[in-house]
Amino acid sequence: MMAMTLKHSSPEAQGVPSGQIESFIRALSRVPQLHGLVVVRHGAVIADAAWRPYRRDVPHMLYSLSKSFASTAVGLAVHEGLLSVDDRVLDHFPDDAPKKPSAHLEAMRVRHLLSMSTGHAEDATEATMRSRTQPYRAFLRIPVVHEPGTHFVYNSAATFMLAAIVQRLTGQTLVDYLTPRLFEPLGIESPVWESHPNGVNFGGWGLYLRAMDIAKFGQLYLQRGKWGRSQLIPRDWITEATRTQVDNGSDPRSDWNQGYGYQFWRCRHNCYRGDGAFGQYCIVMPDQDAVVAITSGVASMQAVLDVVWKKLLPAFGSAPLPADTVAEQKAQKLIDGLAAKPVSGTVRAAIEEEVTGRTYTFEPNHAKLHSISLDFANSTFTYRLLSGGAGRGRRSIGFGRNRWVEGTSVLGRPCEYPAAASGAWTSERRFELSICQLDTPHTLTFGFTFDGDTVRVDQSVNVSFGPKETQTLTGQAALR
Repeated sequence: MMAMTLKHSSPEAQGVPSGQIESFIRALSRVPQLHGLVVVRHGAVIADAAWRPYRRDVPHMLYSLSKSFASTAVGLAVHEGLLSVDDRVLDHFPDDAPKKPSAHLEAMRVRHLLSMSTGHAEDATEATMRSRTQPYRAFLRIPVVHEPGTHFVYNSAATFMLAAIVQRLTGQTLVDYLTPRLFEPLGIESPVWESHPNGVNFGGWGLYLRAMDIAKFGQLYLQRGKWGRSQLIPRDWITEATRTQVDNGSDPRSDWNQGYGYQFWRCRHNCYRGDGAFGQYCIVMPDQDAVVAITSGVASMQAVLDVVWKKLLPAFGSAPLPADTVAEQKAQKLIDGLAAKPVSGTVRAAIEEEVTGRTYTFEPNHAKLHSISLDFANSTFTYRLLSGGAGRGRRSIGFGRNRWVEGTSVLGRPCEYPAAASGAWTSERRFELSICQLDTPHTLTFGFTFDGDTVRVDQSVNVSFGPKETQTLTGQAALR
């Protein structure tokens, strides 16, 4: 089977004015921290953008957009006769079941895991993941307060249980099971899916893909699972997965209150989507025959969807338009120039000569930062972490002044990752350094305030499930 590719086309050939694409991207750019965008109409790519230093070829952390891929794996396993959505969850975990399960736990089915209607009063993820050795047992001991199928509670642990069921039935992780059935036919190369210590892909999060990969996945769903002559995903599964299985609210203005399917959200305007924290989207628009894929690090996910509905959705016409080379080139020029804003401030400061190259050492701290040094002559930040592994020894990353410089880092992560850094003086004694994790929504920002032989370091992150700012550290330089 040939790998799936999407042809490129002018917007006008697909019934969309290039000027509207330009207007849409300008509006989208006003939402901070956009990373990647692909718009597909009638099966053709009409916009493919990346905000530098983010790159089209770097897979991006999807967070909960992973769930839609986990759902697809379940659908394929159902099609292959390995399970049914009406299977009791307990039957798949006989060794982990309580001796006297409650009636509600007895009633929990695979379909309830898929539709986030397990009956739990709150998200069971933290309680489940707290156990490194027996997460299934932990999940099955959380009280099931409501009758399954009657209450929607967003629950990533439910998706983890689905991943475990698929692995138990197939002998393969989700990523391995999906590779020949989905990823390879779509031309998605070497996908990575993070795993629990027990070897099961997390399911509800942890998958990394490119924006174009997301667009292909959305296009496959738009085509009811068919690509060419191959039915990659059963048509009836797509119908079930993307329709409302459980109500999840009543606010007509919220795209989180339009109903929930099998790991897909219903949207306004008869659309549906998979999405992940901080702005990872696969938006499928059946009435417009269109798909929108977005990667980002945004604080307001509704703000992005509002731009899609206001600026892009009305642009889809019913027939091809006359070519408009001038407008098309103008839109492409905008796309070619897209960039995240570097750190703004003064390029140089008088204190640079005093502090450049000095090593500042810290007491043991939450950030596991042992020492830092800034070489302003060579625009290099050097650091050493207290932990071992990827952070052992001294590490350095170059930074740009009024621009981004690419490199690698291990700050804030247990492994090395592609990064880009930018720095500037925001006052006479404070230097600010931002490090973009190019494969995630997150950007770390460090503020270094120098005072004699000491430096105060404050750290923040653009988006986070917890506090965005951490405790200020004080480092001491060796006496001259």
